Amino acid sequence: MLRIVATENSGGEVVLHLEGQVIGPWVEELRQACVPILSREASLSLDLSTVSFVNREGAGLLGCLRNRRVALLNCTALVAEQLKPQEV
Repeated sequence: MLRIVATENSGGEVVLHLEGQVIGPWVEELRQACVPILSREASLSLDLSTVSFVNREGAGLLGCLRNRRVALLNCTALVAEQLKPQEV
């Protein structure tokens, strides 16, 4: 399960606070939460401090978001390791 709570400051910056695991259907749920924010070109950050696990698909989405200048904040050591590029 993944809980997503959005906060927006007066400058229009949006932070999505994520809690749980970025796996399975929750990956698409996160993608759908980000699309409208990015489409209006708002500044977006993801607070990952209470994310306990990210699967390969979730790591792929987070990597794509990072490439779109989305800040990934407060990663735990486990999540940071899961987000490292995989060597083939």
